[in-house]
Amino acid sequence: MKLSRHVAVALAVLAIGAVSYGAYRSTAVQEGAPHIGYTLLDGQKSSIEQLRGKVVLVNFWATSCTTCVHEMPQIVATHEKFKSRGYDTLAVAMSYDPPARVANFAESRKLPFGVAIDNTGAIARSFGDVRLTPTTYLIDKRGRIVKRYVGEPDFAALHKLVELLLAEA
Repeated sequence: MKLSRHVAVALAVLAIGAVSYGAYRSTAVQEGAPHIGYTLLDGQKSSIEQLRGKVVLVNFWATSCTTCVHEMPQIVATHEKFKSRGYDTLAVAMSYDPPARVANFAESRKLPFGVAIDNTGAIARSFGDVRLTPTTYLIDKRGRIVKRYVGEPDFAALHKLVELLLAEA
């Protein structure tokens, strides 16, 4: 009798967990990435829509943010690891970041992905009024935001999620 009560409690906990995860997953993947254009440091104009069909990491950062500077080598490593499989990265420098400093940072560290300066704050506003850095969004191939990270992501968990998203049709 006692054993069956423990089993029932365990099954109830598992069911709640499964429903919670399903609700999280369905909510997280439903939000579409905003339709926003931007200009990269090299002058090339692009948009989030042009990245559709790829898994995309959008990282809001600033050269004055120590966590941003600390995590950038891992963002570069993630980009290099997955870029040949349909993965891309967009680094968006915040509006308060001096453009010359952003350009110097990107050039001196040889960032291998697009870097945009959000001069007007329009990109940050379109992603839910991003104010804290780093804030990072992972977008699936269909253009839906799958995950938002405020602060440095757990890169091992991020890589696992990227693997899953790249495997999706």
